[in-house]
Amino acid sequence: MIEDEPQNKAQEEFSYELRIPKDRVGAVVGKEGATKKQLEAQTNSKIQISADGDVHILGEDSFSVYLAKEVVRAVGRGFNPVAALNLVKTDYTMEVIDLRHYTGNNKNALLRLRGRVIGTEGKSRQELEHLAEVNISVYGKTIAIIGPVERVTEARRALELILSGSKHSTAYRYLEKKRRDWALEKVKI
Repeated sequence: MIEDEPQNKAQEEFSYELRIPKDRVGAVVGKEGATKKQLEAQTNSKIQISADGDVHILGEDSFSVYLAKEVVRAVGRGFNPVAALNLVKTDYTMEVIDLRHYTGNNKNALLRLRGRVIGTEGKSRQELEHLAEVNISVYGKTIAIIGPVERVTEARRALELILSGSKHSTAYRYLEKKRRDWALEKVKI
């Protein structure tokens, strides 16, 4: 027996559910729903979000649903929607570092490490972003990085140096060397 068209369409729809912090719901939705509409248009998906942070994403293909999930997850990790929408680019990724791997559940150690990464008036985070050419968000018990795959890997390494107790200057020098390597690679191409 051949199944009719509507049943096949229903079977081809993909979905994903996730939860984001309540205080980030407004960032996903945006003013009058503008951010949500833009995300839906760029990922060819449909997003339903509750005031409690429950998110349900629907789409006709699994890749669109995956992209929408990653962007919503990034906004949930503290990124502004513009930075998070970079994840729809094919060479961009997001990595999340769980600070509890460095602190256990010690609240004071967690605050100290967050402070080391952010720096005075955010200068350390800004310098790391500039040198690695990525976006960094310190939110809750995590640090998230968005950028081109290779740059995210190197930014993670620099952050791990700082989190392990190295001087900031050591991490900056590491990234400066990588920037020179990236510039040389561009010249070779």
